[in-house]
Amino acid sequence: MTNNQRRDILKAGAGAAAGAVAAPFIWPNGASAANVKVGILHSLTGTIAIAEASVVDAEKLAIEEINKAGGVLGQQIETVVEDGASDWPTFAEKARKLFDRDKVSAVFGCYTSASRKAVLPVVEKSKGLLYYPTYYEGLEQSPSIMYTAQEATQSVIAAVNWLAANKGKSFYLIGSDYIWPRTTNKIAKPTITKAGGTVVGEDYIPLGVVEFASVINKIKAAKPDVILSTVVGGSNVAFYKQLKAAGYSGKTQALLALAVSEEEASGIGVENLEGFLSCMGYFQSLKNPANEKFVAAFKAKYGANRVVGDTMACGYTSVYLWKLAAEKAKSVEIPKVIEASAGLEFDAPEGKIKFHGQNHHLFKHARIGAFRKDGQIDMLYESPLIEPNPFPKIG
Repeated sequence: MTNNQRRDILKAGAGAAAGAVAAPFIWPNGASAANVKVGILHSLTGTIAIAEASVVDAEKLAIEEINKAGGVLGQQIETVVEDGASDWPTFAEKARKLFDRDKVSAVFGCYTSASRKAVLPVVEKSKGLLYYPTYYEGLEQSPSIMYTAQEATQSVIAAVNWLAANKGKSFYLIGSDYIWPRTTNKIAKPTITKAGGTVVGEDYIPLGVVEFASVINKIKAAKPDVILSTVVGGSNVAFYKQLKAAGYSGKTQALLALAVSEEEASGIGVENLEGFLSCMGYFQSLKNPANEKFVAAFKAKYGANRVVGDTMACGYTSVYLWKLAAEKAKSVEIPKVIEASAGLEFDAPEGKIKFHGQNHHLFKHARIGAFRKDGQIDMLYESPLIEPNPFPKIG
């Protein structure tokens, strides 16, 4: 329903109620005239919750800040939170509820590509809008999805080139067994070759698996200069603990993870991560006013010991990007918000970013850093802004 239609309904209701006691008007989506409803859809339970539940905290913080500052176009944001439970059919079911029953103006959600792929046909059929905050494989462009983290070319190419120049030429690739790790490594392999390197091993582990002994034995036999990891979720806890038990450390083995940020460090154990590397678009230790404000606000709300990482920053930024697009469009109507997002710029915690004019992805930095004893990152490399290329030529 448009704002004009709402005004017409109110005028008609006022006329009909002349001389009588008017009943309160109820909006069709269940919200009040002062509210705009949005959805949050992430895994609060299951194997992916270790990485995903914190994104909900960051998104809620952004919504709270916006509401305190007056809301969006004078409306307060009303939030409906749903648990995808690390289960892809559940994600689809909850997305259908949010779009079709709750009539939300946008959903901030999903983490794995499998959950996003499950939600994609739902959001497109409902003509909804999803802000997706996780680094992913690319190879997708939907009219109903805004991608606020890096697609694969914006991380793995910079990571491989830096590793080949600074850590060695032989690579062992290990990842969780789904589309993001496999596609990322399809991009990594020709990049490794072009950099003068070789791939000495490649393995994929089912999501949630906690036994890495056989893979670690393969790594020992291959003796790579670099381990490039796309392992995700709770499996990383076991992976890093078992690497340490096998004698590996950041001092003796270069290992760069594309799916481990500061937010997972406490779950994995900082003693198991020290010296190992991460490549992300965002680190908590970045020095800029927007990030210092974000980190301070997050800790004030959730506790001084909480840390923030890449997907949390992207989730937080997603809410602000939606707000800015709505204000630019002067409407929360989904087609207008999408149109207003093209070329939209924002001084985010990760630095200045902007949406591409056509493909719904952001220009992003790639940053590489080493884990410290406290679980924070010492940054070693920062790329210039990288244009999104979600459909690269692979091979």
